[in-house]
Amino acid sequence: MVSDPELCAYSCVMRHNPARQTESGGPASQIQSVDRALGLLELLAHLGEAGVTELAKELNVHKSTAFRLVVALENRQLVEQVTERGKYRLGFGIVRLAGAVAAHLDLPRESRPVCERLAAEVGETVNVAVLDAGAAINIIQAHGSAAVTARNWVGARTALHASSSGKVLLAWASEEELAAVLANKLQRYTKHTITSEAALRAELKRARARGWASTSEELETGLNSLAAPIRGGGGYVVAAVSIAGPSYRLTVDSFNTVAGKLVPGAQQISSRIGYFAPAESQLT
Repeated sequence: MVSDPELCAYSCVMRHNPARQTESGGPASQIQSVDRALGLLELLAHLGEAGVTELAKELNVHKSTAFRLVVALENRQLVEQVTERGKYRLGFGIVRLAGAVAAHLDLPRESRPVCERLAAEVGETVNVAVLDAGAAINIIQAHGSAAVTARNWVGARTALHASSSGKVLLAWASEEELAAVLANKLQRYTKHTITSEAALRAELKRARARGWASTSEELETGLNSLAAPIRGGGGYVVAAVSIAGPSYRLTVDSFNTVAGKLVPGAQQISSRIGYFAPAESQLT
């Protein structure tokens, strides 16, 4: 534990007054604080573990400054204190961030063969989408043999409330993320688009219960789609895989049958990027 009386007193103030943890000053001092925090993380990665005095010396800052950085990073679980030794090491938050990055980097490569297989089996277009600044953005696509036109959805941003991928991403999002979407008016794209908060929440609840989401001419007239969640190594939903096609071919009556192929495909992609579900559970 920290033994320096000055740092012990400072620790008490910092932990009981979170507002004082924000460094004063303009943009330049804030950038300097970020740079120092990153430097501290790099030091711990190199040293394995270190005390505040050693970190302050390496960063060429006062001990109180080093301790302030440590506390801020500790609050984010990016560093943790080694029990009763007064030293710090990288925390589990680093692993969580690294896992999220790895999952997104691996996602296009690992999902492509599954998407191509699904497209061949169902005959429709298959996409994988991720959440990006309030929209679902498609990152890969595979065309089925029945596709009338080779429309390219890669890079396209679609409304979360009006697309099956978006509904999946919302269904397993945090309440804060969902509230941010609902804070804005839900745009109507067709006469079937869900535009009320109550109706959307009910739809998301159904998606979680059955393990997949669907749209019936909600984004475009004549276009139907289904989507299922893709989970990363930490168990969190990181993307959605969808099947889309014309409503006369991908009918509402066929949704359950198509979902029977889509959900296992989503599970396969999840396992390929590091998610291992308990044997008795499903991705719902």
